[in-house]
Amino acid sequence: MQVEQLYTGCLSEAAYFISSEGEAAVIDPLRDVDIYITKAAEMGVKIKYIFETHFHADFISGHLELSKKTGAPIIYGPQTNAGFKIHMAQDGEEFSIGKLKLTVLHTPGHTLESTCYLLHDEQGIPYCVFTGDTLFVGDVGRPDLFSGNLSKEDLAGYMYDSLTNKIKTLPDNVIVYPAHGPGSSCGKNLGPETFSTIGQQKETNYALQDMSKEEFIKIVTAGLNKPPAYFPENARINKEGHDMLDDVMKKALQPLSIADFKEKAAHGAWILDTRAATVFTQGFVPDSISIGLEGRFAEWAGSLIPLNQELVLVTEKGKEKETIVRLARVGIDNVTGYLNGGFEAWQNAGEKIDLIIDVEPEELAMDLPHDNKLEVLDVRKQTEFEGGHVRGAKNMPLDTLIDPLNVAMIHEDHNLYIHCAGGYRSVIAASLLKREGYHNLRNVLGGFAKIKNVKGMTIVTPEKVR
Repeated sequence: MQVEQLYTGCLSEAAYFISSEGEAAVIDPLRDVDIYITKAAEMGVKIKYIFETHFHADFISGHLELSKKTGAPIIYGPQTNAGFKIHMAQDGEEFSIGKLKLTVLHTPGHTLESTCYLLHDEQGIPYCVFTGDTLFVGDVGRPDLFSGNLSKEDLAGYMYDSLTNKIKTLPDNVIVYPAHGPGSSCGKNLGPETFSTIGQQKETNYALQDMSKEEFIKIVTAGLNKPPAYFPENARINKEGHDMLDDVMKKALQPLSIADFKEKAAHGAWILDTRAATVFTQGFVPDSISIGLEGRFAEWAGSLIPLNQELVLVTEKGKEKETIVRLARVGIDNVTGYLNGGFEAWQNAGEKIDLIIDVEPEELAMDLPHDNKLEVLDVRKQTEFEGGHVRGAKNMPLDTLIDPLNVAMIHEDHNLYIHCAGGYRSVIAASLLKREGYHNLRNVLGGFAKIKNVKGMTIVTPEKVR
């Protein structure tokens, strides 16, 4: 028996590969499925089943690609209504994988079709449970993402019953393998680990403590941040179906001359630059949007770029394919080429370039008392801002900068000093503002992590001003 967690950090997503006696199953695969096919070939096993825990909202699943390439059926749980061929399993239905047995546990709550899968070892003893977005380490799936006509309170009530009757009754030593880890927006505050046990979660997870259904509904629905804008569309795509990734790659992986690149941009294509934020600020093609591959790239791309928007890319050499795949993971399929030779080719051709001025936090501290037009723009989430911020700073979370009404609230004649927590989001924000015509701006290096320690900087915290 082999159970392997295949974790993708930039999406906080976990897929699983199970094998026994020449047979295998994949749970919640990503759209780029070659990793599972290669693994099966290396191990000499045949992928027999593809199990989905629910219609994912935060990424495009690879169920269609993997089924087409392997012939394996796609399994969903009860109450699934899909736009493609599936096997809709019944609650309690069993599937064999070699000498292993997988039992379907219908656990509505995160969504109506949400289903967990309990794996029994060769002796028939419960070994682990794949919980999807029903149960995370330290949290549970939010009940407000893809609920149809049901309210979040309705779904939270279903989740209470699912956890009480299906999850908490499992043996304490059963391993919990969720679909997501820390940083995911599919829960409120996931713990730092990507697996646990039923016993540990019953001790430490707030949602598994003894309480009434009314109390559970109240606590699970409280404090939910607005989900990323692309979540509803990704859930719809996963439900209805999508183009094959191979077809997306054929269209996107096209080198463009400078002339062709400029023509596409002139006709409405957005320029996406995926080089590191620290490199981007030193020089870039005018009007480019910076979203560096080194951060939570796919999540921010999905949050800031309309899924049907045509894109042309500027990447680090050799990163073209990776960029296209990672965009496709969140349903951004309309890439029509990349700048051949990258930014260096553009620069060497003598084309116009733009840049963003980086400043150290100490410079911000020196300028603040003497510049009455200086405006500190904090693009962190509201909860981060409330935990501590520069006195007088304006909080404008990064994802709000796609709204022209919000951008219009920023004074064009002010000296903007932009920061986030560490420097990644602030460069994205600066590029968005540059694209809207704001050029009198600075990117504060190191973000609030460095700013808060600068001598003479006045920081507002929930307890005091220091």
